[in-house]
Amino acid sequence: MPDRHALLGASSAHRWINCPPSARLEQDEPDTAGAAAAEGTAAHALAEWRLASLYTPDNTGARPDSPLEDASMREHIDQYVEFVAAAYERASTEAGEKAVIAIEQEVDFGEWVPQGFGTCDCVIITDGLLHVIDLKYGAGVQVEAEENPQLKLYALGAFYLLGMLFEIETVRLSIFQPRREHISTWELPLVDLLGWANETLRPAALAAWNGEGTQTPGSWCQFCKINATCRARAEQNLELARLEFQDPYRLEPSEVAAVLKQAGELKKWVTDIETWALNEALGGVAFPGLKLVEGRSVRRYADEKAVEALLRKKHYKVADIRQPARLLTITAMEKLLGKTEFKKLLGDLVIKPAGKPVLVPITDRRPAIQVESAEEEFTVITDTK
Repeated sequence: MPDRHALLGASSAHRWINCPPSARLEQDEPDTAGAAAAEGTAAHALAEWRLASLYTPDNTGARPDSPLEDASMREHIDQYVEFVAAAYERASTEAGEKAVIAIEQEVDFGEWVPQGFGTCDCVIITDGLLHVIDLKYGAGVQVEAEENPQLKLYALGAFYLLGMLFEIETVRLSIFQPRREHISTWELPLVDLLGWANETLRPAALAAWNGEGTQTPGSWCQFCKINATCRARAEQNLELARLEFQDPYRLEPSEVAAVLKQAGELKKWVTDIETWALNEALGGVAFPGLKLVEGRSVRRYADEKAVEALLRKKHYKVADIRQPARLLTITAMEKLLGKTEFKKLLGDLVIKPAGKPVLVPITDRRPAIQVESAEEEFTVITDTK
């Protein structure tokens, strides 16, 4: 979608409004969006085609073809289309005339955000109402419509594009998140949206565009490309860690409460750093006092059918070698057969794949692994979209 490439895109507005410097600080960082983003793109393409088939049949292009499409995706998109159709009928009924609907509509909110533009999944507009609907195909984070800056930017862009043709009084914002079975809708007067745009959005956008303002950690750090190395976030979490690692009996109840409330963010921060550092190490970056080693590996059967066939040939009963749905685990099977018999019969049918690389202290007894070989097999990237 176009706003993905804008410096001050709608999808990242929650971040740059609350932490204006983040937009410039992360602009040259590589995009780490992976499988989840590709799946979302495929779902949106199918949704666009389905809605176009209903509302603009003369302009419908070829049906999108993606290897990521499956029966589950089709069912979820059908649910989204039903929601949009119901919203369209409701708007038309409330207005007493057919509403105007725009699908994958590019909008410009540059009046408030320098070079600000984006694409609305769906806009429904009549006299009195502007309804923006956003499809969220991700299943990770539940997204709410209330005070959602991305949707408010889309609404501003849609109003700037179409508002002169309609007498808008109410703005309705909806999130449709089918994989979480979640729908969220929120309404506000147009005058309130414009007040927010002028009083909050415009100054924050100007600061972000100029790389000014204060780095401010918060929930918006989750998908920031520099969240692992942001000094402001580090200072906030290190301050909390200084409390967390002290004797709790020497802390005041208010201090303990502060630690417990923020412990999740502290753990998330450490995880982000671990993921980032491992990716950097795989790329050849050396961290003082640390090294890459092969992580723990779990034995597994090379061919479960061959294992079962061999044991049945040796007159072992199916009820003894199987759990209800699968073979006994290797540990349980070894206990059943005895180590000697297990090795004799199944030694060639059990493999132990290489463990994924991990960063450990230099004093760890495991030998360091070559970066070149590790990088060929592993890349640790957390999906961010």
